[in-house]
Amino acid sequence: MKRLMLTGPGAMRWEEHPEPVLSGPGQALVRPVALATCDIDPAVLRGAFPLPGPYPFGHEGVAEVVEIGPEVRAVAVGDLVVVPFQISCGACRACARGRTGNCVSHPRLSSFGLGAMGGLDWGGLWADLALVPHADAMLVRLPSGVDPAAVASASDNIPDAYRSVGPQLADDPAAEALVIGGPAAPSIGLYAAGLAVALGSARVVYLDDSGRRLDIAKSLGAEAIEGPRDARVGRFPIVVEAAGGAKALRGAIDATAYDGWCTSVSVQAQDVALPLFGMYTRCCTFHTGRAHVRPVIPEVLDLVAAGRFDPSLVTTATVPWEDSMEALLETPMKLVAVR
Repeated sequence: MKRLMLTGPGAMRWEEHPEPVLSGPGQALVRPVALATCDIDPAVLRGAFPLPGPYPFGHEGVAEVVEIGPEVRAVAVGDLVVVPFQISCGACRACARGRTGNCVSHPRLSSFGLGAMGGLDWGGLWADLALVPHADAMLVRLPSGVDPAAVASASDNIPDAYRSVGPQLADDPAAEALVIGGPAAPSIGLYAAGLAVALGSARVVYLDDSGRRLDIAKSLGAEAIEGPRDARVGRFPIVVEAAGGAKALRGAIDATAYDGWCTSVSVQAQDVALPLFGMYTRCCTFHTGRAHVRPVIPEVLDLVAAGRFDPSLVTTATVPWEDSMEALLETPMKLVAVR
């Protein structure tokens, strides 16, 4: 089979590789049909994120099930499924608590398509076939009528955005939300704005200095405000920091209201001093870290199927599978490749 390898900043190649085979009764083989870039991928290709190659590329996508083991019950051959990027068994204590990104049945951070950080043994999803080790626990069937290309990022970036607004709005319905958008996690910030609108936030403000991202935020139903990432636009019960850097993080915390939640979905490469006394006095809840994506994928798909959230508005380039390597090297914000 063919698979796509990232070999270094600005360098990729297709290579021939032996097809994976089932080696356990609970496994499945899937054929990716719609793949998306994660917000990390363009940064890696530009040399701005420390994830050197070579490694099998790709960890977001929808696939068709082509073979299952005898114990698989949740999916069947021919089903279209979202493949979570994190490897999770579904049975350990962490998985039972919904912490599927920290499954203890495998080495920490095990995932598709993230090189040494996620473990090289899992391969990448930008390939003709991929082996899913825990089919019943991991795979999520696509609802009828949902376009695979629209939800290709349901493996990672869309659930990452959901965790920053979904539980908060369930706890405090209609709470107002602020998203500080930017280059670090651009699509996650936009997904967060759109999901907050879909989940009934009374007001969703999207702050950014990019005209293109501001236009996308408007199309998602958010109130778009152009300005620097630390601009004061009020205080909000829900704040999402997706811009990256100390200025954005401090701005997000300063914008968090009393008893509010502030979630940083960007990766901070260096330590940032936090205004802990102000956070203490306002009872500010701050969260950062990798998202546990598998438990919320069905909720995301239900919103799409109901017509309440359209993630395709965030996609900035769509190409045929055979043209994907060239398109990837141009590092668009959100690329989807289909076949």
